Amino acid sequence: MAPEPPLLTMSGITKSFPGVRALDGVDLDVQAGEVHCLLGQNGAGKSTLIKVLAGAHQPDDGTITWRGEPVTLKSPIAAMRLGIATIYQELDLVEGLSVAENVHLGHEPTAAGFVVRGKAAKESTAALLGRLGHPEIDPARLVGDLSAAHQQIVSMARALSHEVRLIVMDEPSAALDPDEVDNLFRIVGDLTADGVAVVYISHRLEEIRRIGDRVTVLKDGRAVAGGLPAESTPTREVVALMTGRNVEYVFPDRPPAPPADGTPVLQVRGLARDGEFEPFDLEVRPGEIVGLAGLVGSGRSEILETIYGARKPTAGQVVVDGRPLRLGSVRAAVGAGLGLAPEERKAQALLMLESVTRNVSVSSMSRFARGGWIDRGAELAAARAATRELSLRPDNPSAPVRTLSGGNQQKAVLARWLLRGCRVLLLDEPTRGVDVGARAELYAVIRRLADDGLAVLLVSSEVPEVLGLADRVLVLREGRVVHTAPARELDEHRVLDLVMEGSPVASDGSPVAGEGSPAS
Repeated sequence: MAPEPPLLTMSGITKSFPGVRALDGVDLDVQAGEVHCLLGQNGAGKSTLIKVLAGAHQPDDGTITWRGEPVTLKSPIAAMRLGIATIYQELDLVEGLSVAENVHLGHEPTAAGFVVRGKAAKESTAALLGRLGHPEIDPARLVGDLSAAHQQIVSMARALSHEVRLIVMDEPSAALDPDEVDNLFRIVGDLTADGVAVVYISHRLEEIRRIGDRVTVLKDGRAVAGGLPAESTPTREVVALMTGRNVEYVFPDRPPAPPADGTPVLQVRGLARDGEFEPFDLEVRPGEIVGLAGLVGSGRSEILETIYGARKPTAGQVVVDGRPLRLGSVRAAVGAGLGLAPEERKAQALLMLESVTRNVSVSSMSRFARGGWIDRGAELAAARAATRELSLRPDNPSAPVRTLSGGNQQKAVLARWLLRGCRVLLLDEPTRGVDVGARAELYAVIRRLADDGLAVLLVSSEVPEVLGLADRVLVLREGRVVHTAPARELDEHRVLDLVMEGSPVASDGSPVAGEGSPAS
């Protein structure tokens, strides 16, 4: 019996933008009922390719065949009518509309030719949410009030509200905790069992092995490998294809011993915030990287934001260079030498329509004020020096920051605090959405900043990242510090045991009395 033809075939797809050839003859074929993983560094062409498939970009050349017939995807509506749905990493939901209104946006239920916005839409939405394993999400609730994970579920429900035959998922697990990832994979399994194809994009190679059937690797706008078996292709081979060189998930060398003498630059004493985290102590010395490990909801990000002044604590004190901070004040924190690279850099840190220069200089504008005017030349020179120190690419401070890859956008945030001369750098998920090669560069940058005397407090969902970068680790569970130890004394399995079901213990393994565990 002849094999079934591919559900989708993209052949020789090219796409250019001014000064950039984003796709250079890319081929991709996807079978019904398979999970086809798309890998590549930021800037490899993945986003452009899926936008061509979604009808958002028109290719300059090449052909697209759908179920054996040539097609032209002139718009996202045309793609959706064929049965192609795309769930972007940056979700395109309308926060001011309800869950049901978002799910049925553009194809609202009708009766006798009139749009029905009420009961029918809510019932249909409830059924879809139940299918996705989240019956607790209220169809009448505003999308803007939902967590990032629940918004992702709503976006998936919207895709399934159509007669979909292929779903593109762009970094779908980025905002999910481990239980949510398990649910996501269950959903994908149910879809493929029904014959629906999934194109899955992720930087997490362990996910690719767990969920994927085949892999296509893009590099510099070209498909350098197609149809690789997801489970058996060695990691070294995949990374080499993505980067063009043999790069492992390697961290820079730590100093022989973390700084143990000298006055701590950051001291946290009995800091607590009701409902988010219990009292704890912490010290970070110049040149030291301290990591916070824990599941989503353990209080990691809330601790960083409270230290930074974005949240006001209910108890405790933050001391920088021996001086207590005015709590709940970002201005006071920045003035004392704290800098934050937040989890959602695009929404919380970057001015996406502004230049790299303005993004780097925005926290140091007083340096460039001359008689009520901004010295643009001095601003540009300072930004260029900061970005070159971090090897930000391209070396063009006038470029809009939105045109940079995820890794280089993160470097722009770090350059801002380098220019500001901060003493304590707070990093929340510093490599989220960053490809393998750029991660290695960021790791080296963070280590070098610490070696130059910066105190670093790091949060990451990826336990290997915390253990690989940090000198010392605090493990959090449900708002409590349950363990504190040098990173060298921990491994991934031990940390996961602690965050899942650990009880408070000190670095020597003995039980801790009281509510908090000292980290100094």
